[in-house]
Amino acid sequence: MSADPTSPSRSEDDQALTGKLRVRSIPIPEVDDLLSLLPSHDAVSWVREGEGLVGWGEAARFEVDGAERFSRASRWWARLCAEASVDDSVMRPGSGPVVFASFAFDARPGNSVLVVPRVVVGLRDGKAWLTVMSTEGEPGDVDVAATAVPPTPGRISSDVAGRQIGQWKASVTEAIARINAGELDKVVLARDVVVTSERPLDPRHLLNRLSSAFPGCWAFCVDGLIGATPELLVRREGDQITSRVLAGTVRTDEDSGEDGRLAQELLGSDKDQEEHSYAVTSVAAALSAHCADLVVPIRPSVLRLANVQHLATDVSGLLVDDTPVLALAASLHPTAAVCGTPTERAFSLIRRIEQLDRGRYAGPVGWMDANGDGEFGIALRCGAIEKSSPNRIRLFAGCGIVAGSDPGAEVEESEAKLLAMRHALSSD
Repeated sequence: MSADPTSPSRSEDDQALTGKLRVRSIPIPEVDDLLSLLPSHDAVSWVREGEGLVGWGEAARFEVDGAERFSRASRWWARLCAEASVDDSVMRPGSGPVVFASFAFDARPGNSVLVVPRVVVGLRDGKAWLTVMSTEGEPGDVDVAATAVPPTPGRISSDVAGRQIGQWKASVTEAIARINAGELDKVVLARDVVVTSERPLDPRHLLNRLSSAFPGCWAFCVDGLIGATPELLVRREGDQITSRVLAGTVRTDEDSGEDGRLAQELLGSDKDQEEHSYAVTSVAAALSAHCADLVVPIRPSVLRLANVQHLATDVSGLLVDDTPVLALAASLHPTAAVCGTPTERAFSLIRRIEQLDRGRYAGPVGWMDANGDGEFGIALRCGAIEKSSPNRIRLFAGCGIVAGSDPGAEVEESEAKLLAMRHALSSD
């Protein structure tokens, strides 16, 4: 049998291994503000309510595409960790070797990125630590201190729509017709908006704005993809597994009485309850292959954010095997919350009518360590800075379409979701 010319060879993966890692993790005094430590270049972040991980520099990097992107990434990371020299006096999730990763939503065209920072600072439960990762021959000492206040983007130009709203509404209308015809139950359609800034975009400004406005979300940054996701795809800490499912959305209102009324309407909405149920079922089914004692609440709660309110369900269980967090994320992706139900039909319809390269939007984003622990969210409420033009960023938003959907209402929902990144880009 001849080799598949489109499949990567082992030597290609070998070339991504830049040398044996030397890793040292030590406790440090508590850090007041993780994001303030980031320099303007090579920043990575996973921060929620002031805790998490930030990093900078690049000790190793791996880019991968195709249907095998998760398995090839797992192999690369396992080999890198197996060959590393590790001195870890912290011994907790997120210490020792750590990699930040952002995966493409679709196998094609899609490009996924894994970055091993040279420096990582972690903070959890009042305990902080510093990890330095370097290849042989590189210096192993670093200074950790607050950096200068990042510059603002300046004037934001008129948005250039990746797809005009009328075209997107037509796709939503087609999706509803296909759902009503019995072809599928739900599909998630995304749209993008391109924004240009007066000055090159500094990831730190966006992260600071997002973290301040959405402290309950995970403020992430990996290779130019920046956002604040409210949706935790999966967390593994030893044998404890958690996933937060979000589906079903209404806007948030500054008037508390009106806000409460909207929340009650959301809880009572058959359309939103149906959309949410599909998402919870898909997550529970995927986790059941690896977990026992799954806890799946019967009814969702309402998660209130600054711009929208979501139906939310936290699913938890006990891991019964040694599956690492990346493999769990791969088994969950794509959930019904970002793809649809049934998955294969929804994916096929997205490819036919969405007319959008999502890139790493709606794909898993997060971090993992050498023990298989880590956290991956779904890359939502985010934007991708264009490498060839750092003054330009593509913003993304998606909506779940079911039988009771209305194209005009879906446009309004997508605009509400885009507000998170529009706020981050402002200089106010």
